[in-house]
Amino acid sequence: MLRRLMALAGLITVIEIQAQDSTKIFHDDSLNPAHKYLPDVTVVGRNSKSDYQQMPEVVGTSIYAGKKNALIVLDNVQGNVVTNTMRQVMAKVPGIHIWESDPSGIQIGIAARGLSPNRSWEFNIRQNGYDIAADPFGYPEAYYNPQLQAVQRIEVVRGQGSLQYGPQFGGLVNYILRNGSEINPPAGHAGKKFAPIAIGVETQQTIGSNSLFNSYNAIGGKTGKWHYYSFFDHRNGDGWRQNSRYFTNSGYGTVTYYFTPKFSLTAELMRSHIRSQQPGGLTDVQAEQNPQQSFRSRNWFDITWTTPALIANYTINNSTRWNTKLFATIGNRNSVGFTQSILIRDSINPSAMNYNNRLLNADKYRNYGLESRIITDYQFLKMNNTISGGIRLYTGSTYRFADGKGTTGTGYDMTISGNYPRDIEFISKNAAIFIENIFRISKKLIIIPGIRYEWLKASASGRNGYTSGGGEILLQNIKRSRSFLLAGIGAEYHIGKTELYGNITQAYRPIQFANLQAPPTTDVVDPELKDAQGYNIDFGYRGKVKSWLQYDVSGFYLQYNNRVGTITVAGTPSYRLITNVGNSTSKGIESYIEFNPWRAFTKNTTADLILFGSYGFTHARYSSDHKDAATKGKKVENAPEHIFRAGITAGYKSFLLTAQLSYVSETFSDANNTVIPTATGNNGLIPAYSITDITATYKFSKGLNIKAGINNLLDEKYFSRRAGGYPGPGALPADGRTFFISVGAKF
Repeated sequence: MLRRLMALAGLITVIEIQAQDSTKIFHDDSLNPAHKYLPDVTVVGRNSKSDYQQMPEVVGTSIYAGKKNALIVLDNVQGNVVTNTMRQVMAKVPGIHIWESDPSGIQIGIAARGLSPNRSWEFNIRQNGYDIAADPFGYPEAYYNPQLQAVQRIEVVRGQGSLQYGPQFGGLVNYILRNGSEINPPAGHAGKKFAPIAIGVETQQTIGSNSLFNSYNAIGGKTGKWHYYSFFDHRNGDGWRQNSRYFTNSGYGTVTYYFTPKFSLTAELMRSHIRSQQPGGLTDVQAEQNPQQSFRSRNWFDITWTTPALIANYTINNSTRWNTKLFATIGNRNSVGFTQSILIRDSINPSAMNYNNRLLNADKYRNYGLESRIITDYQFLKMNNTISGGIRLYTGSTYRFADGKGTTGTGYDMTISGNYPRDIEFISKNAAIFIENIFRISKKLIIIPGIRYEWLKASASGRNGYTSGGGEILLQNIKRSRSFLLAGIGAEYHIGKTELYGNITQAYRPIQFANLQAPPTTDVVDPELKDAQGYNIDFGYRGKVKSWLQYDVSGFYLQYNNRVGTITVAGTPSYRLITNVGNSTSKGIESYIEFNPWRAFTKNTTADLILFGSYGFTHARYSSDHKDAATKGKKVENAPEHIFRAGITAGYKSFLLTAQLSYVSETFSDANNTVIPTATGNNGLIPAYSITDITATYKFSKGLNIKAGINNLLDEKYFSRRAGGYPGPGALPADGRTFFISVGAKF
C-alpha cells in the first residue's frame, strides 16, 4: 500500500506520515514495505504540479485496488475552479462528457461511457463520503455541488465502485472538502500528541467577464484536541447570455474532536442557496445568428441545500479502522417560468395588458442515512490481506408540487393562485451490506473479490392532476419492493511501479420516480417494470516512470440491460406503456498520459514543463432486439464517440502557464438519432466542437498568488445540450470567450 502511496507522491523519496494511531513518525521505502492504514488525507509530492494522481490501494476504510480510478488535486488544477469549469478540472480524466449549459457552474453535468450527463445522475455523487443528490435511488440528480475552492480533492471511481457505493453505472464522484487537518502547528511541535493553537486564514477574490464577482473566505486550525475549518463563499454575475443572472451563497463548518488519539468525532454542516435566471433554449437558426440572445426573461431557478453529518473514526489497532457516518440531505428546488416551446413568444397579453401566468414547480427532499464501515488486515498463507465491509440504512422522501399557477410578474416569485394540481409523495427505503477483500497472492499479484446485497423499496402516492370536471386524478397506486445481489472481482499485477489491472462488476439503476407518476389517462406503468441492471468490465495498464511520466490506458465494456422507456401500444384506445424497452452496450478506450520532458532530460528544478493528453473512445448502441422499433440498433443519445483533451503547462520559478484543448465529437440528442434539427431545436444533431482555454498563475510568496485565465479563447460558438423541457426547451448555447482574474492569500 505504501509503495502505491510513494508512486502517488511524485517527488517524495521518503514519506513521513503522522498516523492517527501513533505518536511516532514512521518512514517507508519500497525495499521494505509496511502496511498501515492511512487517515483520509492525501499526500502529494511537495514539488508536484500535477493535478492528476492514482488512488492508493486503501484510503480510510475504502478499497481502491483493482479499480479504474483518478484523484484530482484541486490545489494543482490550472483552470477556472471559481465557476466550476469541469472541462478544465476533469481534463485529465479520460472520457468524461460534460454538459456546458450553465455559465455559473451551479449545475454540474458529467457522465462517461455513453451515459447521460443530466445533473450527473449516472454517477453516485457524494461529499466527504455521503450522498448529496436529491435521492440516490428515485431521483439521483445533483442539484447541489460544492464550491470547488473549498474542495481538497475529487475521487473518481468507475466500474467496480458499485460494490461499495450502490446504485450507479457511471461510478463514484466524491468531493472531499478541506477540514483544517492540513494546517500545521508551529515549528518544533510536530509529533506531539496535541499541539498548541495553529490557525490558518484563506481568502480569494475573483472578478471576470459579465460582472463576475466571487469572494471565498475561510478559517481553520487546530487547538488541543480540536481541529476545525469554516468558509463562506459568495458568487454573482450577469452570465454570458441575456437573462442569465445568478448568485450563490454557501457556508460550511466542520469541527473534529479527538477523545483519544485513536477516536475522533466530526460534526459538519453545509448550507447552500442558489438562484439563477434561466435564459431558455434557442432554435438552431437563432443559436447560429446570436447565441447570446434569449427570449425568456421570467424564468427562475432557486435551490436551498443543507447537508448535516456526524462522522466517527476509530483506530481500533494498527490493523483495524472503523468509520461511521450519519447524514442528511434537506433540499428545496423551486422553479417559476414560461416553459412553452421557443416558437411560442412570451409576450404581453393584449386583452389583460400583462404577461400570462407562469408555471410553478416545487420539490422538497428530506433524506436520512447511516453508513458504517470497518477495515482490517489479517494473515493468510503468510501474506498480509485486507478485508473491508459495511452496512447502509437509508430513507428518503420527495414531496413534489407541480403545475401551479404563478404570477404574471418577471422576478422570482413562488406565489401561487389556488393549489398545485400535482401533489405527489415519493418514498425510498434502502438497506445494504457489502464486503470486499484484497487477497495478496504474491508480492506482485492481488485479487479483489466483493459482493453487495441490496434491499430497496419505492412507493408513490398523491394527486396527479384534475379532470375537466374538477375531480382529482389520483396517482396509480404503485409500490416496488425488491432485493438483489451484486458481485464483482478485480485484480492487479504489479510490474515495478506499473501494474496491470482489471475487474468485472455488476451494477444496477433503480426505477426512477418519473417512471412511477404516469398520468393514468394516457400512460400505463408496466406491472413487471424492472430495475435496469448490467455490468462494467475494465482492463488496463497504468503506472509511473520516476517523476516524469505517468499513464493509464484501459478498455471498457458496459452492458446496460432493461433500460426504461415508453412505447405506444395499439388498441382501442391506444396507450403509452412505460416498460423495459431493451438493452444497450457501450465499449471503448479510456487513456491518459502525462509527460514531463524537463524532468526527464534535465536536473534543473527552477523550471518545469508538463504535457498531457486524455482520450476516450465510446461505441454505444441500442440492442437489435429493442422493443422500440424507432431506436433499434441506433446510437445511444448523448454519447459522443470521441472526447480528446490535451494541454501543456510551462513553469519558471513561481510562474505557471497552462493551455488546454478540449474536443468533443458530434452526438445525437435523442434515441431516434434525429439528424436535421426540429423547428423547436429540441432534437437534432449536436455538432462537434473544440475549445481552447489558457490559465496563468504567479506566486509572489508561499501564501500570496494571482491567477488569471481566458476560457474559450477562440470564441467558439457551440452547444452541448438540447432540452425538451426545463430549462429550455431548445438548444442551450455554451459560453463564448470570457476571462477571470483572482487574487488569493493564505496566512
